[in-house]
Amino acid sequence: MPELPEVEVLVRHLAPLVRGRGISAVEIRRPRVLGPTPAPEFIRTLEGATFTGLLRRGKYLVFSLRPPDRSAEPIMLVGHLGMTGRMYLLPRAAELPKHAAVVLELGRQHRFVYEDPRYFGRLTLDRTGLDRLGPEPLADDFTPAVLAAGLRRSAQAVKIKLLDQSLVAGVGNIYASEALFQAGVSPRLAARRLKAPQIDRLHAAIREVLTTAIAAGSTLPLDFSGQAAKTSAIVEAPAPVRGALFYYGTAGPDSPFYQERLQVYDRRGEPCVRCAAPIRRLIQAARSTFFCPRCQRA
Repeated sequence: MPELPEVEVLVRHLAPLVRGRGISAVEIRRPRVLGPTPAPEFIRTLEGATFTGLLRRGKYLVFSLRPPDRSAEPIMLVGHLGMTGRMYLLPRAAELPKHAAVVLELGRQHRFVYEDPRYFGRLTLDRTGLDRLGPEPLADDFTPAVLAAGLRRSAQAVKIKLLDQSLVAGVGNIYASEALFQAGVSPRLAARRLKAPQIDRLHAAIREVLTTAIAAGSTLPLDFSGQAAKTSAIVEAPAPVRGALFYYGTAGPDSPFYQERLQVYDRRGEPCVRCAAPIRRLIQAARSTFFCPRCQRA
């Protein structure tokens, strides 16, 4: 599932492409991704509106739009990629993909396409998902004290607690494992048992691994094959779809994959980069956790 860095990369790419573009028509192909917004309301609200901006909040994309009636309140459109969602601009002449869920007509040359083969994502006018989010991990208000306050109330294993979006927004399975390794904290340690030095290290590690991942690009494949794969890279879109981004697929064995820089995630049995002990995998809350048993003693 895309996490904060992947969504941030997509937002930075899409923002200048959609800003200032008007929506001339709306096509709903999979109404379930709008939930709980009714399709008629979605169409009525967006037709004639103009994109004015795009920001990220946690793992959400938050589009701002100006309604046709300039005196009306601005529109907030909230997107979530789920597990397999993609958002991109497509030339009008190009064929729509099989799993296009929502299509926004942007004038004569382009369409905005939200594609989601498994339909776990959302493109909706509903904002309630944003209301449940905790602080942004890269914002100034996310301090060690804030992290400590959230951890001390939980008996859950710290790795599981880090996936709680009300604790810190945007951290998911990959970067929780990476941050815990960077901080030298066992993923099995109860959240409320962390000491102040461990919390300080974990806070710094969360910010560091996210910042590094954003700078590197992404751990997700961003090519145009549409096939899920472990390998990943940011690649240039072949003409005529230079507005597209965030496809899944392999970019080839010679690409400088960011995944190779991950220190523990998906490296079960491989030597730890610090101590050479074999990386282990365990299941926590139905998700894989990767850690070094020597560097992250419970």
